[in-house]
Amino acid sequence: MTSLLSRFGEWVAPSRMGAPFRWNLASSWMGQLGDGIALAAGPLLVASLTRDPALIAAAAMVQNLPTLLLGLYAGAVADRVDRRRLVLVANLIRVVVLAVLVMTIATGTVSIALLLVTLFAVGVAELFADTGWRAVLPMIVPKADLGIGNARQMSGFLVANQFIGPAVGASLFALGSAVPFGVQGTALLLSAALFSRVRLPRRAEELRPEQHIGHDILDGLRWIAGNAPIRTLTLVIFIFNITWGAPWGVLVYWAQERLGVGAVGFGLLTTCSAVGGVTSVLLYDRLERRVPLDRLMKTCLALEVVTHLALALTTVQWVAMAIMVVFGGYAFVWGSLSSAVRQRATPDELQGRVGSVYWLGLIVGLLVGQFVGGLIARHFGAAAPFWFAFVGSGVTLLAVWRQLGHIAHADQTHAEGDG
Repeated sequence: MTSLLSRFGEWVAPSRMGAPFRWNLASSWMGQLGDGIALAAGPLLVASLTRDPALIAAAAMVQNLPTLLLGLYAGAVADRVDRRRLVLVANLIRVVVLAVLVMTIATGTVSIALLLVTLFAVGVAELFADTGWRAVLPMIVPKADLGIGNARQMSGFLVANQFIGPAVGASLFALGSAVPFGVQGTALLLSAALFSRVRLPRRAEELRPEQHIGHDILDGLRWIAGNAPIRTLTLVIFIFNITWGAPWGVLVYWAQERLGVGAVGFGLLTTCSAVGGVTSVLLYDRLERRVPLDRLMKTCLALEVVTHLALALTTVQWVAMAIMVVFGGYAFVWGSLSSAVRQRATPDELQGRVGSVYWLGLIVGLLVGQFVGGLIARHFGAAAPFWFAFVGSGVTLLAVWRQLGHIAHADQTHAEGDG
């Protein structure tokens, strides 16, 4: 049994990637479990405090608001300060805010207004923690293993955040509305304790004049603008998230109207995508070894286009479920691969800023896509957002097809350009 566990541990986190990566991975998985618990418990708490649809929507919006308001600032901070300390402090602040929330729930003094403020405060702290954490991975993992590193971290998101966490959160909420948030705080505290074991290499001190943090942000934007592969990759992420967000924002409506499924059927669809995702990220290292990176990127994006077309056409539930397994498979391979490509090409001193632009583009793209998808579905029917996504993603892929080879090896292209 010990030997089996040892082999499993070696497969999940190869020893060549070092102890810092293993501690970081354990911390990430524990934090994802805590956040997954809140995915179910948060909406349940909101619904117990108000039946006003506008306030319920506001509770969902405040979770993305910190990224929209402070995303670029957080990236600049991550490049200025000790990233390890930033992650630890931000997570401890989240624990404190959650402790206050638990006390207000336990004493019966919680209100929807207080909850909205609490969700925003937790979201701000989470933004700074996640921004620093994303910039840490390239510091502790060799460039060649960044794809595997991202895939293993993403597997934690899928299993702990999407599978286990929500089920645990809903069950704990049934015991008492304060219980899941206390457990979430405990999980975040354990996550911080695990992350405290990570030892980062010393960062080279830059000889640059002191300047306003706004100039740091502009420097990051200028670097992206001047690096053609990363600039194109950022635009692809933005556009593909618009086209992806359009149908996925009304997925439940599409499932009801086109497939005729209820809550259980819709849940099976999302489960199928997660199954595909878990399978693909756990097998990511084999894919990266056997398939050239540019071909892998082209395959993922081509499957995205075909998936939109297939879901626009189908009205059969089992066909849609099979498509969702494929979707989960390529989508999470793309997520691991695109993150690794960006991290390999980005200098350490810019990881926070470049990552924050990438993440901001992803969030804004999703929000724009969801808004557009809702309007399209209202006027043209449930399948129309998928047709919009098919055409938009197809045109975008044709436009960048030849550039994907340069994007896949952006670190080499950049190095050659500097030379």
